[in-house]
Amino acid sequence: MQASAAKPVLRVAAICGSIREGSWHRGLIRAAAEVCEDSIPGLRIDDVDVADLPMLNTDLETDGGRGFPPAVEAFRARVRDADCFLFASPEYNYSITSPLKNALDWASRGVNLWADKPGAIVCAGANFGGGRSSYHLRQVGVFLDIHFINKPELFVWAFYEPDKYFDGDGNLIHAETRERLKEVLLSLQAFTLRLQKKD
Repeated sequence: MQASAAKPVLRVAAICGSIREGSWHRGLIRAAAEVCEDSIPGLRIDDVDVADLPMLNTDLETDGGRGFPPAVEAFRARVRDADCFLFASPEYNYSITSPLKNALDWASRGVNLWADKPGAIVCAGANFGGGRSSYHLRQVGVFLDIHFINKPELFVWAFYEPDKYFDGDGNLIHAETRERLKEVLLSLQAFTLRLQKKD
C-alpha cells in the first residue's frame, strides 16, 4: 500500500504589532513557535521583528520606487518567502499599532507582497481582548488581499488578570489559551494548504 505524501513544511511569517520586549503579543508568537515545534511539524514560525523599520517615507525609495532601505529590503524578503502570516496585534485606541501599520505599508509598496496569502490574527487585551484591532486589521487586509481565516478567533482577556495568562517576561503560561492558539495554527495550516492546491 502506497504511503500518503507528507505535508509540506509551511513558513509562517509571525509579526508582532508591539516592539516592547515584554509584550504579551511577543509571548503569543513565542508560544506559537513552541506549539509548532512540539505538535505541528508542518508549520515553522519565522519571528519577523519590525522594530528596525524606518517610518514609511517614499523619499527613502530608490530606482523609481523599486528599491528600499536595507532594513525594509530584508523585511520584504521575509514576507515574500512566507507561505502565510500570523499577526499578534495589540489594540491601541481601537485600532492597530503604528509599528504594525508601518510594516504592512512597507511590504505593500511597489509589488504588494501580502497578496493572495493566508493570515491569522491573535490578540490580548481588556474586555474585548484586542478584538477591535483584529477587525481593523481584517479591514486593512481587504485592500492588501490577505486571506484571513475566519475561525477560530483568539482574543485573550488578559488585562485584568495578567498573571493568569502571562509570566513577568510576557511568556504565555495559560494551558487553555495555548490549546486555543494551537487550533488557530492548525486552521491556518489547513487553509494555506487548501489555497496552495488551487494554484
